[in-house]
Amino acid sequence: MSLKFYNTLTRSLEEFKPIQEGRVGLYTCGPTVYNYAHIGNFRAYIFEDILRRTLKFCGYDVTQVMNLTDVDDKTIRDSREKGMGLDSFTSVYKKAFFDDIETLNIEKAEHYPEATKHIQGMIKIIESLIDKGVAYIGDDSSVYFSIEKFPSYGCLAHIDMSGQRAGARVKSDEYGKESVADFALWKHWVKEDGNVHWDSPWGRGRPGWHIECSAMSIALLGNHFDIHTGGIDNMFPHHEDEIAQSEASTGEKFVNYWLHCAHLIVNGEKMSKSLGNFYTLRDLIKEGYTGREIRWLIMSVHYRQHLNFTFDSLIGTRSVLKRIDAFFVRLKEKIKESEQGMDDAKRLVEGTEAAVRNGLEDDLNTSAALAAFFDFMKDVNRTMDADEVGGAAAELLLDFCRKIDAVFGALNVDKEEDIPADIIQMAEDRIQARTNRDFAKADKLRDEITARGWRVEDTAKGHRIVKA
Repeated sequence: MSLKFYNTLTRSLEEFKPIQEGRVGLYTCGPTVYNYAHIGNFRAYIFEDILRRTLKFCGYDVTQVMNLTDVDDKTIRDSREKGMGLDSFTSVYKKAFFDDIETLNIEKAEHYPEATKHIQGMIKIIESLIDKGVAYIGDDSSVYFSIEKFPSYGCLAHIDMSGQRAGARVKSDEYGKESVADFALWKHWVKEDGNVHWDSPWGRGRPGWHIECSAMSIALLGNHFDIHTGGIDNMFPHHEDEIAQSEASTGEKFVNYWLHCAHLIVNGEKMSKSLGNFYTLRDLIKEGYTGREIRWLIMSVHYRQHLNFTFDSLIGTRSVLKRIDAFFVRLKEKIKESEQGMDDAKRLVEGTEAAVRNGLEDDLNTSAALAAFFDFMKDVNRTMDADEVGGAAAELLLDFCRKIDAVFGALNVDKEEDIPADIIQMAEDRIQARTNRDFAKADKLRDEITARGWRVEDTAKGHRIVKA
């Protein structure tokens, strides 16, 4: 099966063909650093991480660019409210973002351009648009893109431009689909901007949000690259405007494949502070959940389906991961046993890898890929129950799990449990009590171990301690 993606531009599933054989240029919309990222943001970042990992799994060299929007309406507004300079304010949330992606085991991109470091590139693009007659200086001294001068405007969002009122303008960074209008490329300085401004041929001001991504992607990936992603809410106007200004400037096609993930909702409702269901990653960590649990829950649902986040589902995820951890503990013990089951292990690995790959190559169908892994785990457990696998065959099975975890990023095959010394001592005292036939003491020690969140499992080859 070949790698296929659902291309928002064509509204169809397409075989992926890179511009340059074996290499992929990937632009992923990053955070606007005015606050801590919420779990809806991380739905997009985890989807983009799975995409990156899948491309690498399929043998491609990936150059990923993820922007940091550190100047826009919101960063200026909130930095002024806190009485902080823009750089000092945004640096807090830049650091928080990188801490958060580490918590979620999201791979680092090759480039994290900051908008404030690419102002001259933005000015250059705007100059070219004015020279070509596609942009103009408005009566407020800001520069606007004229959508009627770009006939294919609306191609991504599939907007019917007939009947749209020509000449309407919108200056705000974000606006709804009902506001199809000329958008700001460069915003003339106003007193609300404070000391946030740069010099330009059109006077002191700052860039609009949409031009930022065009300038940064072109600078690092070129005029024409393979894949651009983001949340579905970015499709219009942000991505639509990117296409218009980029192609009008360069005269080349901007992006071949557009991938968008669906919204994350909470308990069946849109996430909002007013409903009390708005969560940052840090909120969930404070409640005792782990980045691994959150990552697993988010990636278990196909990126183009709505993800209904609930705490019950998060608790269910915890149980799933405990079973996986126990599976790896058990399989590692089989390595120490006599050699057997290699032929069956090879067949199982070959079949499961094909099923996992087929799922991932089918528009990143993580649900299908994970289902293949669970079938694998069930089959391996059955062979362990029958004592039909050991030695190098068990090591082969573990190595396969490590291989596919390069995509999942949450199996944690080599996770080591840090068992407290007193728990280990109690477990040994329990064994001694059983040897002495002091079953009352053994049961008491078992209950104490359980109360501390651990469990002793007795096997034919001795006992093992696992997290309860």
